[in-house]
Amino acid sequence: MGIFEKMLEKVGLLPTTIVFTIIVVSVRIILIAIATLVVVKVIKKIMDKRLLLKKMDITQSNYIKYFLVGLTYFFGIVAILFSIPGLENFTTTLVASSGILAIVIGFASQEALSNVISGILIAIFQPFKVNDVIKLNGKGIIGIVEDIDLRDTVIKTFNNQRVIIPNSVMNQEVIQNATINEKEICKFFEIGISYDSDIDKAKKIIREEALKHPLFFDNRTKKEKKDNIDPIKIKVINLGDSSVDIRAWVWTKDFGSAFALGCDLNESVKKRFDNEGIEIPFPHTTVVMKK
Repeated sequence: MGIFEKMLEKVGLLPTTIVFTIIVVSVRIILIAIATLVVVKVIKKIMDKRLLLKKMDITQSNYIKYFLVGLTYFFGIVAILFSIPGLENFTTTLVASSGILAIVIGFASQEALSNVISGILIAIFQPFKVNDVIKLNGKGIIGIVEDIDLRDTVIKTFNNQRVIIPNSVMNQEVIQNATINEKEICKFFEIGISYDSDIDKAKKIIREEALKHPLFFDNRTKKEKKDNIDPIKIKVINLGDSSVDIRAWVWTKDFGSAFALGCDLNESVKKRFDNEGIEIPFPHTTVVMKK
């Protein structure tokens, strides 16, 4: 009898028993793993279905889905540990002391815990949601909220970059949300003309160019339309050192359209001003040469 067999005999186990135990444990682990994956798949399917039926907001749906999936994986791992002979006592002690462990981990990783709690607050109060166009005033980041998970918020910028920001940072930022209630945007189109130029003519050109733009949105109410209220408000907002500054309030359907509209108006109004004798002043520098 070899050394290995003698050791097995001392502990009261035979090689066949060991093999059988390994097979049983392996089958248990495989079944638990399969069950865990099935439950995860069912959770994702249910949450996606509720989202499809519009019974739940996408932000809350995603956050709850991430939480339930993480919880399922946790219990799956615990069940696997329970199924391994010799680890039952260790697993029981680990689960029983999970409260103390959570406190220790909480102090050790307050930032991670803060991100999770901040994510929960974002999902509940919804200062912004998935697919909202937002601007972080303190960081100058503008983009579309692509995802909110347990730790981070993912923002897709307009140059197709992903900015990943911890939820705790998002929860403390001053956020400008362009789509929280209404998607329509009032674009401020501002331009300066010289003091010698005709103000009324400049206003007329700006109005005509804005009205004929395909991205222009008529935001007037039925009463305002009936009363023939001008759809574009244009005012002189400042008398500068060398220019008369004019602003037009031009409505468009969303944030992206507002940017495109502003760029197009810069070009079309400039061309009309050049053709019709409206001067756009620019700084002059006088150089005095002393002998």
